[in-house]
Amino acid sequence: VEQRQLNQWFLRITQYAEALLNDLDQLSGWPERVRTMQANWIGRSEGAQIRFQLSSGSGTIITVFTTRPDTLAGASYVVLAPDHPMVENLTTEDRRESIQAFQAEVARLSALERTSDDGPKRGVFTGATALNPLNGKHLPIWIADYVLADYGTGAVMGVPAHDQRDRRFAQRYGLPVQQVIDAEGAVAAIADGEAWTESGVLIHSGEFDGLNSIDAKERITRHGSQQGWAEAKVTYRLRDWLISRQRYWGCPIPIIHCPSCGAVPVPRDDLPVELPRGIDLSGKGGSPLGRQEAWVNVPCPSCGEPAKRETDTMDTFMCSSWYFLRFADPHNKERPFSREAVNRWLPVEQYVGGIEHAILHLLYSRFFTKALRDRGLIDVGEPFDRLLTQGMVQGTTYRNPSTGKYVAPADVADPEAPTDPNSGEPLEVLFEKMSKSKYNGVDPAAVIDRYGADTARMFILFKAPPEKDLEWDDADVEGQFRFLQRIWRLVESANTKIETLEPEERSEPLSESDATVRRAIHLAIKAVSEDLEDEIQLNTAIAELMKLTNAITSVGVTEMTTPVLKEALSTLLRLLAPFAPHLAEELWHQLGGTSSVHHAGWPELDPSALVQDSVDLVIQIKGKVRGTIQVPADADKEQLEALALASDVAAKWLEGQPPRRVIVVPGKLVNLVP
Repeated sequence: VEQRQLNQWFLRITQYAEALLNDLDQLSGWPERVRTMQANWIGRSEGAQIRFQLSSGSGTIITVFTTRPDTLAGASYVVLAPDHPMVENLTTEDRRESIQAFQAEVARLSALERTSDDGPKRGVFTGATALNPLNGKHLPIWIADYVLADYGTGAVMGVPAHDQRDRRFAQRYGLPVQQVIDAEGAVAAIADGEAWTESGVLIHSGEFDGLNSIDAKERITRHGSQQGWAEAKVTYRLRDWLISRQRYWGCPIPIIHCPSCGAVPVPRDDLPVELPRGIDLSGKGGSPLGRQEAWVNVPCPSCGEPAKRETDTMDTFMCSSWYFLRFADPHNKERPFSREAVNRWLPVEQYVGGIEHAILHLLYSRFFTKALRDRGLIDVGEPFDRLLTQGMVQGTTYRNPSTGKYVAPADVADPEAPTDPNSGEPLEVLFEKMSKSKYNGVDPAAVIDRYGADTARMFILFKAPPEKDLEWDDADVEGQFRFLQRIWRLVESANTKIETLEPEERSEPLSESDATVRRAIHLAIKAVSEDLEDEIQLNTAIAELMKLTNAITSVGVTEMTTPVLKEALSTLLRLLAPFAPHLAEELWHQLGGTSSVHHAGWPELDPSALVQDSVDLVIQIKGKVRGTIQVPADADKEQLEALALASDVAAKWLEGQPPRRVIVVPGKLVNLVP
């Protein structure tokens, strides 16, 4: 693969770098991990641009950006990207052949290969030198594979004592290492071949000796600014968005290239530009659209002379970066969306997507929203209020660690002690992303055929929090199947007592059984509502349904009055409906429900049902739990202490001796210290 210079289309996302970074602070409903990934991708760096003049006196200047101007005195060489435009003129004749050979070699490497921390850092000396503006030293100018022409200025200063990448390069080519930052451990690290990359106090830096790194950065930059060779600078790792793609599938770029007029936009009346149909996609090289002469050759919209359409298509992220705006106004035939509709519906209250979209789709969507706002087309500045990044479903794999090969589960004789069927070697048992090559896929249809769709849903939702990876385990599928069967049996047992789900008036005061169940009902309403609305913890919501089912079963259908039993089962099925919709609907009608359970309305919380007359109080002796007693819910500290001292637990463990100290935590525990 050889990289070549192409004329391509970009969107200037870098113009929004500062806003994209700063507005991350507004996204409190996003996972911290995603916000950190975007911040790192945008990559704001504060430092200085420093100008190095060539030693030849030609007046040519090489500009570098550094976040460490405090290390300028330690620079021992300057490095340019192999394709930097200055390389041609800098290179001396005796170095030209080796420079050109190296450039050709690097052109075959990707940016990732060139900048990887693992690979060796290689380069070639150009034969030219530059002056260090701080101390006047002559620095050799190299080209190296790890410097990219489109990143920063395409040039860096090499400070091997204080940058690990520079150190490896200097060691490879015997370049000098000059320590200019002193701190405890720095001398030893540099002597051991490592770079000291932390802050410290300046040495070997002339008038700046003795300054700490923070002050020295500011002082050296100001000094250089006064002398004309430096200026404070903020840069970003973020690059402009390349949207050109040399392929058929994609949205055509609505530009016509005219020899006289240049790039001319397709007239609005001719939009959208549609892809030609029935073309041959078997050819190689360049865009397949470029070979469609009938489609490519058109008159210039400006002058009418023969012209050609743009044959690149857009990056597919161009479409996915604003589709949610169309959802707000899907039937608009005049425009993609109206300002009024978008202002009504956006920002999206809850967005769900994988973590893999953190620095592409999600960042581009934020950019699109801000750009459209600045064009006056919408008023919102952020597209998504809350974000949930769901994990992946993982399956069991059997892997031979010595060969790295995977073994199909069908070939494993004993899953408890798996061995390779060919070699007999023990196999590693792992949970990994499902893949055909790893033989760990699960067919959803088979699971649904055996257990039903509701069981499959319940297992997936209960097994792990939504943002975590889910480890598929058939035994846990069975567990959810049994839970749904329990609910089925519970409703069946109540059928003889309930003919309709119409609420009935309760008789007061409630019996102990009714009060216990009502409290469980409203604890479940409170917890499930919070899990769905606030935390999106679907697994703990299902756990609350299990608690409610246990509470109803423990008291027993026959021990409850009909009004409370109706309330219990009506609530259980309405809370269950989002998770197991089919079962909830069936059981709802079995109990006399007329309309759908999904139209029945969410249960309303009754705070009075949560009030308890008594609570369990833990009794600790010397910090260890020794028992519990029932106490009035409104008992104060003095009453709790008296009740604890009078309890059988205290009598048993204190053996009649008064405690030296009593610690009371109202409503929770009393700790008696003998």
